[in-house]
Amino acid sequence: MSPTSFLSASRTRMCAGAAAIAILGGAAGFGLASLSRAPSEEAAAGHVGRKVLYWYDPMSPSQHFDKPGKSPFMDMQLVPKYADEVGGEPAVQIDPSLSQSLGMRTAMARMGTLSSAISATGVIAFNERDVAIVQPRAGGFVQRTYARAPDDLIRAGTPIVDLLVPEWGGAQQEYIATLRTGDVALSRAARQRLLLLGMPASTVAAVEKGRRTSTVYTVTAPVGGMISTLDVRPGMTVSPGQTLAQINGLSSVWLDAAVPEAVAGSVSPRQTATVTLAAFPGETLHGRIRTILPKAADESRTLTVRIELPNPGLKLRPGMFAEVNFAGEEQQALLVPSDAVIQTGKRSIVMLALDKGRYRPAEVRTGRAGGGQTEILAGLAEGEKVVTSGQFLIDSEASLSGMDVRPIGGKDNAAPNGQPAKAETYETRGVIQKITAAGVTLKHEPVPTLQWPGMTMMFRLEKPVLARGFKVGDRVRFTFSQEEAGPTIRSLSREAGK
Repeated sequence: MSPTSFLSASRTRMCAGAAAIAILGGAAGFGLASLSRAPSEEAAAGHVGRKVLYWYDPMSPSQHFDKPGKSPFMDMQLVPKYADEVGGEPAVQIDPSLSQSLGMRTAMARMGTLSSAISATGVIAFNERDVAIVQPRAGGFVQRTYARAPDDLIRAGTPIVDLLVPEWGGAQQEYIATLRTGDVALSRAARQRLLLLGMPASTVAAVEKGRRTSTVYTVTAPVGGMISTLDVRPGMTVSPGQTLAQINGLSSVWLDAAVPEAVAGSVSPRQTATVTLAAFPGETLHGRIRTILPKAADESRTLTVRIELPNPGLKLRPGMFAEVNFAGEEQQALLVPSDAVIQTGKRSIVMLALDKGRYRPAEVRTGRAGGGQTEILAGLAEGEKVVTSGQFLIDSEASLSGMDVRPIGGKDNAAPNGQPAKAETYETRGVIQKITAAGVTLKHEPVPTLQWPGMTMMFRLEKPVLARGFKVGDRVRFTFSQEEAGPTIRSLSREAGK
């Protein structure tokens, strides 16, 4: 091959290689351009026909950008804000098809009847106001106990024990002697002495009538009921005032019912109650609340409501189990399903279902609950729709977007006195990554209240002086609020020992 032909062939191969490289480079460039297309661009492309007004960082929604890309505050893509989302009440918008696939359900706040009747369980107990203590008024010796035993049921006047009182003998003889003299004053004095020695009036009358001494007398039960204690045996020596027995009366009994403290405000003394017992099926008893004990049970968080019940025939026995229903009037109230209410620990929130797939959290004040319904005292109007299933997903999205909860009263960012409401603050810890005039970039721990994971982001400073004395790498504890301009640090302090 001649030199000229060789050079020509080489030049041809070089041109072909350059063309191939150019083609490959173009393909690679197209591929890289496609791969580097931001998710936010794809999101915008997925909403063909919708006009994008600006792009924003969900963690700092007040900062607007004219093109998509990565947020300058943290490692995440900017999100488009569409023209049809601006104006009207602030809300989270969810595609209706997604709502349907999530099984999201709504219900309307409506006026309804919520019964104030309360049911509870209880146990029959002794009426501690009907207790008799049996004591002798004179000392002596036990001659007979009538074979009584604890837990025996006895009637009033039933003999308990016979006592021999030797010192009565001499005093009775003196009384008989004064009666024979006919001296009225002397006889009256002798009789008074017998009574002071503890002799029953009936025994004194028997001595006066029969003119014979009687040193044995029978101690009887002052009330009918159950012998709870019996501390006397034949042959014992007893002294005046010594307790021989204790009798719990059964003419009336107590029913101690355990009422949850959450509904205890609906019961009051002298309120009527109906009682049914497993021992007497089909029979209903009626009573009134006598008192509500002042202390709640630590384990069950219930209050003891005490009802006094008459006990004819002594058929109600302590220890019996009973069910109690406290009467209450049915009242009209604004109701929503109990599943719609989110309890945050500090307040109660429902998720409002607006038009065109929009949702917004609203604070409410709740009242009574029952039958799967909860009373709304404030924060909702009749006819408003609330989410009953899937509301936690919407609440999470609303928290991430920094959306304010609609306050009770319906006026956003306004306090009852017309002054701007103080923004709610949140607290967490983190490590300073960067300090600039615009704010502080922190790698912070999760914020459970906002459902924020741990991440690195920039926070504005309420006052520039807050960052004075701090440096990159410091571990700090800080509080912040969600403002229109973005998350704003309210306080900043170095962690102890750091």
